[in-house]
Amino acid sequence: MDIVAIMEALAEQGITVLFKADAERMAERRKPWTFVASGAPLRDDILVRTDAASVEQCLEACLPRLRELGFTFPE
Repeated sequence: MDIVAIMEALAEQGITVLFKADAERMAERRKPWTFVASGAPLRDDILVRTDAASVEQCLEACLPRLRELGFTFPE
């Protein structure tokens, strides 16, 4: 999975994408990764967000929701 290509495809559709690795949560062995997708194309100020143990888990949680909302991106 090409994460950069996914982020670029979403950005081209007006979505801002943020991946974050939180050092404090990592040290505490809590879900250190955060994925957030926001922007004008998301109606009613919808925010697609999750915290997870890995980047892959973030994508597994958020990409299906973005597809449901009508956004397209590479597999």
